[in-house]
Amino acid sequence: MSAVTGRLLTRGAGGTSDMDCVLGYHLTPFTCGIARFNDALGRELNIPVLSLFAPEASGFGHVLLSIKLSEFNSEDSERLAEFLAQRPAAQLLDLFLHDFSDTPIEQRLIDAADRVFVGNAQLAGILGPRHPAVVEAWCPGALLQAREFPEAEISVFSFGMAHKLRAGRYRRLKSILDQTGRTYGVYLSTALHEGTSFEGSFMAPFHEMTEIFGERVNFLGFLSDAAVFNYLRFCTFFTAFFPDGVRANNTSVHVAMQCGAVAITNLDAYSPAEFQHGVNMLDIDQLQSLPLDKTTLETIGAAARQFAARHSFDALAALLRAPAPTGR
Repeated sequence: MSAVTGRLLTRGAGGTSDMDCVLGYHLTPFTCGIARFNDALGRELNIPVLSLFAPEASGFGHVLLSIKLSEFNSEDSERLAEFLAQRPAAQLLDLFLHDFSDTPIEQRLIDAADRVFVGNAQLAGILGPRHPAVVEAWCPGALLQAREFPEAEISVFSFGMAHKLRAGRYRRLKSILDQTGRTYGVYLSTALHEGTSFEGSFMAPFHEMTEIFGERVNFLGFLSDAAVFNYLRFCTFFTAFFPDGVRANNTSVHVAMQCGAVAITNLDAYSPAEFQHGVNMLDIDQLQSLPLDKTTLETIGAAARQFAARHSFDALAALLRAPAPTGR
């Protein structure tokens, strides 16, 4: 075979029918490189990508098992042995190995495979003598969103813990943004809190945000503090919405105000008394139209910085050091 399509190191009997399924271990492309590779490959081959432990995996005639054994925990390594023992005898199995640790279960996989694809020349050199049909391949770059951010006159930035993302109030925000008649982009960064799952905590709200804003919403991934700081410096608005209202201990809003960003959030009776709509922030429930002139935005941003300065760690430390009230 040519260097472009892969190099068959040693020829032997191998599967020749079309693959009809890619089987993997991790399935979330945002959190695992192999899952991202499998997702892109499945789309290119126009075949489904499933967990190798999915019951329906046994119903396919020719599967490609694309895995990295070093990612498996001990329990799932044992389940992998069960997968090999229980799969249909007529099912063709090709492997795509992304690493190799020379474990017994890996050798069983190689023995069961019709062909063994490997991701680099080093793996090909190791596995070539162990199987009659080893194919040296590669892993193309796989970007989930390979597109330029559209140019936008208004930029709306949001960051915070994914499980706190509230998509509902963004519908009102979209209506207000649409009223401006200007182009806009929504830029979303997030992080996962311990004890929450990526699929449950982020993907569902992100899909809902995509339904609201379409291609105007742009996922930025898990940004560093330096990146968050720079987005806050240059965005038109920062947004964060809460189940009842913003609280004095909602740190994402404090960070935005420290940076002089114009925060759009929601207020209630327990929100900080100093939060004033149109003065140092914007309340989505009071907002009828967006202030867009530079002077107004700079004035609100400066007032936000002043609020943040009065509620800094220095001020909190002074509160903590203050003498206890008398009479206790």
